[in-house]
Amino acid sequence: MKRATAVVLSGVFIALVVGSWAVPLSGAAHLPARVGYQSGQDSTLRNRQLPATVWFRESRARGLLTDVWINGHGPYLFAVDTGAGITVLSQQLVGASRLGIVKGRTTVVAGLSGREVVAGETVVARMALGNVSNMMPSRVRALVVSQMPEGIDGILDPTDAFAPFGYTIDFPNRHIRAFDPRVEGLSTRRQPADGAVVPWLRMGQSDRPFVKLGDGRLALIDSGSGFGLAVSDPRAVVLDHARRSSTDIGGGMIRSTRVEPTTVSIGALELRGVPTDILSGVEKGAPIILGRDALYPFRISFDPSRRLIEIAPSVHDNR
Repeated sequence: MKRATAVVLSGVFIALVVGSWAVPLSGAAHLPARVGYQSGQDSTLRNRQLPATVWFRESRARGLLTDVWINGHGPYLFAVDTGAGITVLSQQLVGASRLGIVKGRTTVVAGLSGREVVAGETVVARMALGNVSNMMPSRVRALVVSQMPEGIDGILDPTDAFAPFGYTIDFPNRHIRAFDPRVEGLSTRRQPADGAVVPWLRMGQSDRPFVKLGDGRLALIDSGSGFGLAVSDPRAVVLDHARRSSTDIGGGMIRSTRVEPTTVSIGALELRGVPTDILSGVEKGAPIILGRDALYPFRISFDPSRRLIEIAPSVHDNR
């Protein structure tokens, strides 16, 4: 029998699951090697078609939403979550799209609170985003869970979905654009005006996108979270007592309190007046989160080949 893998989910479900950062906690992780991240990238990319631009709509409670087709079935409604680390599907979707569950492969999934549930595993051979003909370039491994936010069929990890290509999430213009890193790859020698190109850092075995803040702390870029800068620090000065509560994927209760805005820096970029949230009820070791309230003015590009992230001001798109 296969040993279970423990995965923590922490960013996307503001209503049900406070995000979805995914990192193995124990056991042997069966996270697949991502195609194109190694020396054979050029040959891998050569035979892949670049996906078309994917448009999304935004919901305060449910995040960045887009239509997804699974093996020709759909459309299903997915939340796009850079903090997920892996794509997550509902059991209802798996049944409706006739996906098979991998026998003997289970994953222990926990929310920010640390409470755990057991998830199955599946592999999506064909995934399309935005419209049924906009196929993603690779097979996608996914977890299968019984609990999902109301009205959501799945959580999409764009790093997995667009691999081996890079991608840009333009928050104000509400679209995701794939790019070929051989042609449009990022470079620390080409810094954008009023922005920054910084290393894409890891925490543990996951490929979730972390960046280093000016004070040395690591922060997770998490499009699935409605927070600003989210930390668990009881010493913060609280301006009001308005709190939000949410239940994570394991059933644990997470509370957030909006406090005095913060100034943080990422490379050469200084962010002033960043909305800041203090989290309680989270497990020890939960990451600092940069959620949508902090990321909204920007377009953020992720280059998995060079392990770089660009944060730059968005330019208004008239289309």
